[in-house]
Amino acid sequence: MAKGYRQGRLGEEIKKIISEMLIRELKDPRLSAMISITAVEVTSDGSYATVYLSVLGADPGKETAEEQQKETLAALNNAKGFIRSEISHRIKLRHVPDLVFKIDRSMEYGRHISKIIDQLDIDHSDDDGGEER
Repeated sequence: MAKGYRQGRLGEEIKKIISEMLIRELKDPRLSAMISITAVEVTSDGSYATVYLSVLGADPGKETAEEQQKETLAALNNAKGFIRSEISHRIKLRHVPDLVFKIDRSMEYGRHISKIIDQLDIDHSDDDGGEER
């Protein structure tokens, strides 16, 4: 149980550091959209940290949101070394985990499910919990 707790705390610290860096330190023009770090999962041995992110604001110059997401991932992968060095300066670790950036698609999936439910056209006025006699 203690291992999972440590990985969770480390993940939260990495999330906080990367979020601050996105606001203040990373100046790549490909990071023009609003980016939200949704979660960071650290493996049990601490060698990898998967950083899940959502790209919220689409750049008007980009044709699709998918293109914006790919450019954001490319920019973060280019800055991976700098981000790892900042993590090592701010957190005292023997080994800084290797960062793996992935797009979090849970918000898109939630909107998709909501749309399907709305299309079912179920009448909720009969949901009083009992039967009429």
